[in-house]
Amino acid sequence: MENWLHISLGLVFFAVSFGTLVVYRFFFGERIQLAQRIDQMVGSPTPLPVRELELSVPLYQRAIRPALSGIAKLLVKFIPAAREAELEKKIIAAGNPGKFSAREWMVMKYLGAVGLGFLLWTFADMTGKSLAQAVFLASVGVPLGWLGPDLFLNSKIRHRKNQVEKALPDALDLLTVSVEAGLGFDGALMKVAEKTKGVLADEFVLMLQECHMGKPRREALRDMADRVAVDDLSSFCGSIILADTLGISIGNVLRTQSQQMRQKRRQRSEETAMKAPIKMLFPMVFFIFPAIFVILLGPAMLQIMKAFAN
Repeated sequence: MENWLHISLGLVFFAVSFGTLVVYRFFFGERIQLAQRIDQMVGSPTPLPVRELELSVPLYQRAIRPALSGIAKLLVKFIPAAREAELEKKIIAAGNPGKFSAREWMVMKYLGAVGLGFLLWTFADMTGKSLAQAVFLASVGVPLGWLGPDLFLNSKIRHRKNQVEKALPDALDLLTVSVEAGLGFDGALMKVAEKTKGVLADEFVLMLQECHMGKPRREALRDMADRVAVDDLSSFCGSIILADTLGISIGNVLRTQSQQMRQKRRQRSEETAMKAPIKMLFPMVFFIFPAIFVILLGPAMLQIMKAFAN
């Protein structure tokens, strides 16, 4: 009886709690949803503590970024101006990963060279290597640490260029259709940026923002071509600037550019397909053919060895 009594009380408590929750949500559910939407749009009226605001910032912005900036101020005399300008162009072409300046990237190069060289020297010392081996490992680690940031930036540049080359023909098709449908060039670019995603869409948005801030369209197009550094995009920007200067119909120019970009993409695909057999030759010679020879000639070689052994 006591067990049934406990179960009955539990069921009654659960039913009452569930019923109260349902009634509360029925009468005050709209107000709760409205308050949540207001909080999402406007934000919480109570300010967050300073400690929570500081901890919400990523670690590299709180500690790593200020440290790099401080070291860059100390090493500014040892950084060549030409090298800094060249690195700045490379950072812009890579999409400014990490939002670091050229001096901060130079600091990372110095720290990478010294740190990797010291790390390999310590590894050689801990493993009992000779002095010559330790010097050799350290001499290998210094250039690797120095070239590491450059290799990272070069990979980001190649990735961005490949994305732009792949997305440009489709973006030009949509741009041509939008212009022929009656939209202006700026409105068509905004429509392309809304319908697509990626590096090209971000560059279109940045170019339109520069135009809205007062920069002439020609300069904004040239700056976009210089930032991305892709030949197809530079050709497109040059054609638009020429059409704007001479008063040529932008729709005809866009149609011609779209056809040319699609033809170039087809040619690049055919070129990549033609390179595939040559790239497959080396793994076939060094990995596949030896295994095939072992499988085919192995039993015959064993029989020949047994015959000569008898």
